[in-house]
Amino acid sequence: MGVLSHLRIVEIGSSAATSYCARLFADFGADVQKVEPQAGDPLRRSDPLTPGGQSAWFAFLNFNKSSVIIDATEPGTLARLTTLIESCDILIDGRAVDSAECPTVDIAAIQQRCPQLVYLEASWFGSGGPYTEFVATDSTVRALAGLIKLVGPVEGPPLHAPDFQTGILAGLWGFVAAATSTIARMQGGAGRSWSLSIFESNLALSEYLMSEASARGDVMHRIGINRFWRTFPSGIYETRKGWLGVTTVTPAQWREFCDMLSLSELRDDPALVLGADRLERADQIERQFMSKLMTRTAQEWFAEGLKRKIPIVPVPEISDLLHETEKTVRGAIVPVQFGEEVGLTAGSVQRLTLTPPRRAGKVPKPGEQQTFANARTGTASASSGCIDGARSPLHGIRVIDLSMGWAGPLCTRTLADLGADVIKVEAIQYPDWWRGVDRRPAYVDAQIYEKTLCFCIMNRNKRGITLDLKRPQGLNLARRLLAEADIVVDNYSVDVMSKLGLGYDVLRKLNPRLVMMSMSAFGADSIHRDCRAYGSTLEQGSGLPSVTGNPDGPPVMSHVAFGDAVGGLNGCAAVLVALIHARRTGQGQFIDLAQVECMMPFSAPWITLHSIDGLPPRRYGNRHPQFVPHGCFRCAGEDNWIVVAATDEDMWQRLAILIGRPDWATDASLKSVEGRRGIEDVIERGIEAWTLARDADHVMVQLQSARIAAGVARLPIDLLWDRHLRSRGFLQEIERAFIGLHPQPSMPIREGAAPYAIRAAAPTLGEHNREILSGILGLLEAEIAQLAREGIIGTKMLSEGELAKVKRVPSD
Repeated sequence: MGVLSHLRIVEIGSSAATSYCARLFADFGADVQKVEPQAGDPLRRSDPLTPGGQSAWFAFLNFNKSSVIIDATEPGTLARLTTLIESCDILIDGRAVDSAECPTVDIAAIQQRCPQLVYLEASWFGSGGPYTEFVATDSTVRALAGLIKLVGPVEGPPLHAPDFQTGILAGLWGFVAAATSTIARMQGGAGRSWSLSIFESNLALSEYLMSEASARGDVMHRIGINRFWRTFPSGIYETRKGWLGVTTVTPAQWREFCDMLSLSELRDDPALVLGADRLERADQIERQFMSKLMTRTAQEWFAEGLKRKIPIVPVPEISDLLHETEKTVRGAIVPVQFGEEVGLTAGSVQRLTLTPPRRAGKVPKPGEQQTFANARTGTASASSGCIDGARSPLHGIRVIDLSMGWAGPLCTRTLADLGADVIKVEAIQYPDWWRGVDRRPAYVDAQIYEKTLCFCIMNRNKRGITLDLKRPQGLNLARRLLAEADIVVDNYSVDVMSKLGLGYDVLRKLNPRLVMMSMSAFGADSIHRDCRAYGSTLEQGSGLPSVTGNPDGPPVMSHVAFGDAVGGLNGCAAVLVALIHARRTGQGQFIDLAQVECMMPFSAPWITLHSIDGLPPRRYGNRHPQFVPHGCFRCAGEDNWIVVAATDEDMWQRLAILIGRPDWATDASLKSVEGRRGIEDVIERGIEAWTLARDADHVMVQLQSARIAAGVARLPIDLLWDRHLRSRGFLQEIERAFIGLHPQPSMPIREGAAPYAIRAAAPTLGEHNREILSGILGLLEAEIAQLAREGIIGTKMLSEGELAKVKRVPSD
């Protein structure tokens, strides 16, 4: 039986975000009823299309669902739709993006009759702000979210990836909201109503750079293709055969990289210890190592990097992904049938080992009902108990957070934001590296590690404890915490937990209901399991760069650490599914989340296309397979840009009139996309001649007033003052020791007009040692003091010199 086979989901309206949210439920056996108009969901016609004329994007979003046709012109349609909604557990509503001819339904009245109903409504920008009524596309939203302007050549234009991104990120957030509500219902709660902002969902990728901009000011600008502030090298480079993704963050990684390339002069230069210092001399350094990389193939360098524990990875083409047996074996790529065609697409990345997701699927024809061996059995029922309806949905859930950096902490932060008691475990010897990798005395003595905003952003609403897990006393205390926990999350390398004596085989005997998630780069059973990785490595190894950029250019990365936020959100979704199972059965399980696989859905349409036609995917640059015109256009002033898209004929005609080309609007040969494609260069020059004389924000207002999709390409620092975000209270000011008031981004999911309040700032190192050791584990003051004297716990990071002096206590 699928772990979610007791749930019925009804999906109305048309949006990628809501379709993907519903698909995540279908992956685990839920009965998903997709409501479509007579002509089918408009996404069925979205490019790219297969040779048989089927949408590869729609196929990815909708396999393993059933389709219900609702014709608004037929008598009794509203009653039929109402009955369908009243029969479900979760209603997922995308009508604010595209109504898809769905009749107006009185949701409030249905909720009165069905108090257990969970309701999720998605919109581009949420309600109550200046952008609320904006016309939008994937690319215009990413421009406004700060995800385009930093990518591409210094002189411009900024480069951006194909579509198929905002819907995936927002769909994950929507799933988190709906799955969390399912858990709350199981604990006696009523149904909950959520609103989801697609725009704010995508700020999960920007909030790290927003925090850095808040701390450092206007220091981030576009610095070239595959270059990103604030580390170097972190990009894609050509080798003798193939492209290689390289990331060096720690001083040790930089030394090993230089040794690998026989560049001792760079290795020994004290001015190049940190990535920020290397970035200032990027051109000079690249000249020295790029020629060295051309002496071997990408695969040969990868093998050498594994030995040296350097985060480097070959950059695959889409065809390479399809030829990797491991991707099929793990279910990262699965068969999908649509119409008479059979292809491949990205499978579920939430790899639960006890209750795995479906490994293949069929896309329903309009009106087709699908039956499955694990079909829905009865309705989901709430606990007989009664809890406070105002209580956070994850109240009473305890999470032990053994993760560092961005991905794991984002997963656990989301659980904490939703009410879970998250205990973050660090060590004074090896604290979270997002506190900083500098261990020199000046950095440590000044406690700069307590002043890093990126750490504070990712670790709010948590309690913090320090335990040296390499010593028996610390390890035993960790086991005692885990014995009473619901969830444990780590993003160490694959074997670390087992070597510590905290592998799942040990922990499940200690706590059978424990959900344990490992967030490694390639997966616990991967042939690349020992590969070190950062968020940049995950994007480099995902296939996405191969379909991003200009046709004659190199593979292009879209973000400094794309994989981190994506891995964190997928991890959160995975543990919630496993927690639902644990609450229903008392059985915990191990989740083997491979973060590189979490990036593959962004390439899903190209995977499907290539699996059927065998042709290399086309790179569009800033153009689009379906919309003409579509691009990033220069505005007045220095480095100001706006993304503009004409998504249909009417929008094209309004755009032509606005920019002073009424002849284009009336030209019959330009009514079709194909006609406009023939003079795309001319059209783009005409648009830029108009935008170049105008302020970017003024251009956006004019275009939006004419109902034309447009979004200014923002920098992360711009988002701190964005009028829409400020009007919605998205950034909350929080007080914390060492840094004072600082902005914290809210979740993009809300149960009312206001965002979820942030309850507590990120913990200082070991801040809650006494509270946890005494309050949860029952240790006496004398015992806690002894642990501090022995360095098992503490509140001050050790410098590199102090760390070298520490005597390791032999293990038992």
